[in-house]
Amino acid sequence: MRIKDLEVREGTMAGGLPYYALGDGAPLVVLRWFTPAHANPTGLARGLELRVLAPLARHFRLYAVGRAPGMAEGTTMADIAARHADALHARFGGPVDVMGLSSGGSVALQMAADRPDAVRTLVVAGAACRLTPRVRRLQRRYTEAVAAGRRGLQHQAVTAAASPAGQALAGALLWLLDPLARPDDPRDMLAFARAEERFDLTGRLADVAAPTLVIGGERDLDYPVELFRRTAEGVRDGRLITYPGLGHLGAFRSGRFAEDVTAFLTGTGPGEITLTTS
Repeated sequence: MRIKDLEVREGTMAGGLPYYALGDGAPLVVLRWFTPAHANPTGLARGLELRVLAPLARHFRLYAVGRAPGMAEGTTMADIAARHADALHARFGGPVDVMGLSSGGSVALQMAADRPDAVRTLVVAGAACRLTPRVRRLQRRYTEAVAAGRRGLQHQAVTAAASPAGQALAGALLWLLDPLARPDDPRDMLAFARAEERFDLTGRLADVAAPTLVIGGERDLDYPVELFRRTAEGVRDGRLITYPGLGHLGAFRSGRFAEDVTAFLTGTGPGEITLTTS
């Protein structure tokens, strides 16, 4: 399915959560990755997101959901998860399949642990039960730079490439693009980043009862494979897929990503495997 052929409808769920919907089939809620603004993405950011979601729109009615604007200082990940769970219950009336991408995976795991009534089946992609110290440090550098009116997007280069050379190139490009990606009001971004810094579900993974698939790149510098594995093994019914040679964003762009997610959600997927990229 080509992006230009997709019919996308936008709206707001209960609690002020912005979303857009596309595709046909059973509902699949996608909790989006870290975003500078708590709104539906536009322009380049929207195009990048749709490239990940478009192949899944062949099989599911996707609801790409963001965090609500006006996030208060001191908000916790449990607060965010509760707001999402309430919104999903209001929209669907019962548990639904959920996929969290990167930071959205943190929200999804918290929601599955706290509110099992909201999550039927869970996919955690490019995320795990906690952030690493490195990610906390880089995310703080980015958000604090933006809040101070400085260029900070280059600190996200680690997510864009798996090799040092690739990161250097990505860092230079992101430094140039930074003014185009700054939010009008950075307070939402800061509130979410601080909530995610404190997020740690390591001791509560057994509370996640929904069948769970963890997907990650073998060369993800944000989350090591060992952390993906700990997450998949800690939940009650977990599976793990890693993509050799791929980094953080590369896992989402893999030619196998949509196929593996679809197989898992439709009950035709295997147990733990390691896949080569296409």
